[in-house]
Amino acid sequence: MADTKAIQQLDLNLLKIFEALYFEQNMTTAAKSLFVTPSAVSHAIKRLRLVLNDPLFVRQGQQMQPTAACQRMAPQLINALNRIREVLQQCGEFDPLTTEQTFTIAIHEALESQIMPALINHVAELIPQANIASIALSREHIARQLANGEVDLAIDVARAVNAPLMHTQLVSDPFCVLIDPQHHLCNNGTLTQEDYLLAQHVAVSSRPTGRVMEDLLLQQQGINRHIKYRCQTYQTAVKIVSNTALMLTLPRSIALQFLDSDLKVIQIPFALTDIDTHLYWHSNTQSDHALIWLRQQIEIAVERSNLVSVENE
Repeated sequence: MADTKAIQQLDLNLLKIFEALYFEQNMTTAAKSLFVTPSAVSHAIKRLRLVLNDPLFVRQGQQMQPTAACQRMAPQLINALNRIREVLQQCGEFDPLTTEQTFTIAIHEALESQIMPALINHVAELIPQANIASIALSREHIARQLANGEVDLAIDVARAVNAPLMHTQLVSDPFCVLIDPQHHLCNNGTLTQEDYLLAQHVAVSSRPTGRVMEDLLLQQQGINRHIKYRCQTYQTAVKIVSNTALMLTLPRSIALQFLDSDLKVIQIPFALTDIDTHLYWHSNTQSDHALIWLRQQIEIAVERSNLVSVENE
């Protein structure tokens, strides 16, 4: 039986720590997400254990596994915390000219150079006292980061997500090919399917193994290409392609950032589905006036930067 009197006197900060540990299932990472020490997390959970008369979490190796009672109560507790956040977020008006808050956006590295300069240029005079932090996107942790407020918004390629995550499309981008202008295929500015398949290619991925997006789309049509080199960034790939017979396949809006590298943009000779970029947020911030404003500014910045619709040359 839980201690009824202790529950009435419960420090709600303990529930925030409970929420973080439930998502992370690790004392150290939960502490990092809350900017406190692991001992503070441990102490808080001990207090909750006494109040609720249940271990709540049991250590198994490096993980803190929730007990059956913890599993039963966690969804309702977390929903209640989210509701409290929503109510508090609706108190007071958001004024972009005076706010001093920091907006944190998780974004894939390849998209950062496209979207962040456009956004910052757009809002520079609109939020003179505020700050914007662009951080590396972790697909494994983004749902948890959005839920606990560690990240306000995320920008990534379109992927299947379910509630409580919400999203909207920002960009629909066709694929193209970058090749060196001295390449013999640059004579007429076109590329045949046969030439594309005979060529050697550079692939870009932050993952050490696995197929990249364009190969997944090509293989849906039974097409396989020869990946000669694999690297982590488009900047590196562009340098590899320069002065070689290699080809780089990438979204067209990213390719246009490298026109000053003297590489040539050529239409890909296959009908590939465009790659879509989406803006993601958590439903518990749906009514947050500040984040509503920021989502709107991101959409405006993307539209004004001509990323939404890039014409084929």
